[in-house]
Amino acid sequence: MEKILEEKEAELLAKGEVSLIIESYDQIFSNFDPRPYSHRSMSTDFIDEARRATRDVDSGEFELRFLLPVSKRNVEKENMIKKRLKDHFRKHADLLSRESWTQIRRGIFLSIIGFLMMMTATYILHSGNNGLTFNILYIFFEPGGWFTLWTGLDSLFSFAKEKNNDLEFYRKMTRVNIAFSHY
Repeated sequence: MEKILEEKEAELLAKGEVSLIIESYDQIFSNFDPRPYSHRSMSTDFIDEARRATRDVDSGEFELRFLLPVSKRNVEKENMIKKRLKDHFRKHADLLSRESWTQIRRGIFLSIIGFLMMMTATYILHSGNNGLTFNILYIFFEPGGWFTLWTGLDSLFSFAKEKNNDLEFYRKMTRVNIAFSHY
């Protein structure tokens, strides 16, 4: 029996389908949020489980199926939950995408400013002026340029490392078809 279930699960995964067993609709949402399903926040446990369950699924369209007891199914609630999940995934994908572009622009800007500061320091060094003012400017621009350049590059690469997995997950989930079934 277990072998048949494992084969069926492998077949569904190959087709791009993911199934999650829930006891009630409340498992999708936060226990601490008393609002109706249309406005209720998602459970972090659900988001974490969805992330694990969809990790091996291709980025294309796939189906996320919730399996729950027949006695607890309610088509009206299911339609509301589908809409809420779609809205949640789209909202977070948009937020992370905007945050990503903001961080990229900031990193590029800082890198360019740092490079210009180093070029200014190089010009001061090779201009032949040895006055106190030029020495102070050189001392300011040279380490400041290095610091600003590397801060900008770090901003570019560290954000990509931190947020790309989240962004990929939410983009993938915007293309999901959500279905409810019983077990």
